[in-house]
Amino acid sequence: MGNQPSFIAEARREQIIEAAIKTLDEIGYVKASLAQIAKRAKISTGLISYHFADKRDLMNHLLMKLLERSTAYILERVQLKKTAQEKLVAFIEASLAYQYTHPAHNSALIEIVFNARTPDNIPYYKLSDDEEEDQLTHELQQILLEGQEKEEFEKFNVYVMASVIQGAIGEYMLSNSTITQKIDLETYKSELVKIVEKMIVFRNKEYVRTV
Repeated sequence: MGNQPSFIAEARREQIIEAAIKTLDEIGYVKASLAQIAKRAKISTGLISYHFADKRDLMNHLLMKLLERSTAYILERVQLKKTAQEKLVAFIEASLAYQYTHPAHNSALIEIVFNARTPDNIPYYKLSDDEEEDQLTHELQQILLEGQEKEEFEKFNVYVMASVIQGAIGEYMLSNSTITQKIDLETYKSELVKIVEKMIVFRNKEYVRTV
């Protein structure tokens, strides 16, 4: 019974987080007041204030939660693979699959990154990530480095290639992107994997990708 209060509090925080995701997806960051979030959570605004100091505090927690969820989903699938090429394919496919199956999460993430500001009034998207490198970016770079070291991949600038791959993945995240209106997920995923493999796979080494 000793853990019951913390369990209830965690469940309430999760309820608020889910309501915040829905609110951001429906009306955007600017209009997403605590009152609007409380309305969708079917609780009082005061109850939100009990768990989170203010809107900024809630949005910071939500941002971390969104990143944790997507990161865990992708890395779980990457870690099941053995070779660098298999890991790279899993990374691309899992990234696109998560985005496709969690559209509200994508909207919420974009709303926070492009609208939230620090106490110094700096937009989140302008913050430097030098000190704390994104975990997925680091994982992708390590996969590419591993592929080069084991001669699965050609020689290229790992940072540039990682940026290119993530850019192609991120483009499909945008709900109003022209590409999402013209190309279905499976086609986009298949074509992106083919393009990346043609660019980086070591051509003098025969490789058959396992399903």
